[in-house]
Amino acid sequence: MSLFNRNNSKSKANEKSGLAEMALNSIHDGVIMTDKNGTVQFINPAAVTMTECGGANNAMGLDYGLVVRLETKEGRELSEKENPLIQAMQTNQPLEPYACCLIQGQSDKRVPIAISVLPVEGVAGQRIITFRNITKELEEEGEQTEFISTASHEMRTPVATIDGYISLCLNPQTATLDERARGYLTAAQAASKHLGKLFQDLLDVTKLDDGKIRPHFEPVEMVELVKSISNDYVMRAKDAKLNFTFGSDQPISLGENRRMEQVVYSFVDVNFLREILDNLIENAIKYTPEGGSIYVNVRGDGDRVLINVTDTGVGIAADDLVHIFQKFYRADNSDTRTIGGNGLGLYLVKQRAEAMGGRVWAESAFGEGSTFYVSLPRLTSDEYEKRMIIVRNLQMTEQMAKTPVNPAAPAFTSPSPSSAFAVASAPNAQASPTPAPSPAPVPSPVPAPSGPVQNPAPPAPPAPNPAVPQANPVAPATPPTPQPVQNQIDINLNGGRK
Repeated sequence: MSLFNRNNSKSKANEKSGLAEMALNSIHDGVIMTDKNGTVQFINPAAVTMTECGGANNAMGLDYGLVVRLETKEGRELSEKENPLIQAMQTNQPLEPYACCLIQGQSDKRVPIAISVLPVEGVAGQRIITFRNITKELEEEGEQTEFISTASHEMRTPVATIDGYISLCLNPQTATLDERARGYLTAAQAASKHLGKLFQDLLDVTKLDDGKIRPHFEPVEMVELVKSISNDYVMRAKDAKLNFTFGSDQPISLGENRRMEQVVYSFVDVNFLREILDNLIENAIKYTPEGGSIYVNVRGDGDRVLINVTDTGVGIAADDLVHIFQKFYRADNSDTRTIGGNGLGLYLVKQRAEAMGGRVWAESAFGEGSTFYVSLPRLTSDEYEKRMIIVRNLQMTEQMAKTPVNPAAPAFTSPSPSSAFAVASAPNAQASPTPAPSPAPVPSPVPAPSGPVQNPAPPAPPAPNPAVPQANPVAPATPPTPQPVQNQIDINLNGGRK
């Protein structure tokens, strides 16, 4: 190759590079490119604006975590273990668009975004982070959610009325039907119940979408919790002629007839977890033919808790597997077309799992069964005990607040000297058996003044002895005119001196 051709190739490469940079600088999505260490090598203007880093030069050379700070849609801070961006960057794996909030650098505002990560092919360790503002999309989705929620709520009433009247028709005590009419009404009742379930699922989904409900976290031992939820389906699986098994991975053997199950702790919303398992196990029962098997398992997997629901059912085709967690999506084939469903169950599973900082995925092949996995953050035994102490303290505080106070029972207080004196000076008060006080000294007589005395002052009463109980004096109807008396001490009703 001649020098001219080499120069021409470099010129074309530079031209393509310039066009690519121009395209990245003109789009509205934020784009950041990092090296294998996560250091920012390129950032486009949209990313500069959205992150408020102050300029491309300020971000270049920094760790991506200092530029792109995330939290959940609910406003909860993402730890390193549950941050999907950090996990994708550390494992060099792609990240599908993930909805969260971007914390802007200068204003500290929260911007809803959809963020994704894509490793660069042919360049070891380099990754491209893209994110776009989804504020408008969320507003439109919120309007749709509000409409669905209102419509579902309003439609539940007539559906419940229809179901009630059909139940009356099917009741032999209220109506007489032939077998043909009974069959029609039974089918109509099944359809009305299915419609009612659809409206209930819509309400459950929209409540979390529009923020009307939030997860209520509590520390739990996952093996026993998942086992108790799974036990509710043992009889249903038996009625469907299916084998139902629960196990917590491989038990630790302690002898021939003794074994110990694994103990795994987590911090979850118990109701959310129950909804997740209800949907997964119900689907497993629904899509598994007679004679098949269902296996539910939970185990600790590093810093995660991993739950799986496995079945030997009809399975899911590869084309459908990537869409099954979308709202209203249902696989359409000869094996699933006859099985009822509304396409919201797996969407609800995904929604609930992500609200608890987890994720859900499935592994399946058509005709070979399916396994659905739910991964949630795991607690150590020390973290579990600390959180349980907090829970117990809160429960004790709430119980004390609910306990009624008996107004007739005076609260115990340590008696002060003044209060003790007041009790002793009250009418009908019983004096405590104390030694008799020594008699007070007799004052010496005061010599009479010489000369005429004008308006002589009355003699001063003796000062009361606090050790001797005194009767409450009865106030006269007309108080006497006070006279100046020297060395006089007054005692108030509470027993204190003034």
